[in-house]
Amino acid sequence: MTTALLMIDVQASFPARDYWDEALAGPWRERQRELLDLAEASGVPLVRILHEAPGSGTPFDPERGLIRPLGGFEDAAAATFRKRAHNAFTDTGLEAWLRERDIRRVVIGGIRTEQCCETTARVASDLGFAVDFVGEATLTFPMTRLGRTWSAEEIRSRTELVLEGRFARIVEVATLREEWRGVAA
Repeated sequence: MTTALLMIDVQASFPARDYWDEALAGPWRERQRELLDLAEASGVPLVRILHEAPGSGTPFDPERGLIRPLGGFEDAAAATFRKRAHNAFTDTGLEAWLRERDIRRVVIGGIRTEQCCETTARVASDLGFAVDFVGEATLTFPMTRLGRTWSAEEIRSRTELVLEGRFARIVEVATLREEWRGVAA
């Protein structure tokens, strides 16, 4: 298998943030779970990425005890990397781990769509990996700037727009299910 699933920042830190919205998280949970189950059934290794910010006092500070998988997503991972940068490559051994296993394609899902997921997709592409960005298996929340609020759906659509054809292929779980049918590691 030359593909790995990167599950970005699906960790207990996020529900502790004031912007967490379970109404938005519910549909994402279903797609993320579906993606994880599909990867397992297809022999695609799961690589868990966790974000930490030591000394920050935020839910991402290891001292808070929240740098662990989000409930319901504790699946066994082939590897787990902790990062302090926005992308999963800069300060981890992820690139070497993938190359040692001849993994050439990464599938990205997780939290937050326009931050760590998008940044990881861009860096992966720049490093020569093929990237499948599963937007429906990424989660974000509304953001406000200069008096205008962008909805989570607008942010996801914008992210998919700027990634598509340049840094990633935008896919749905159903597309991967068809492509991985009968595939095993």
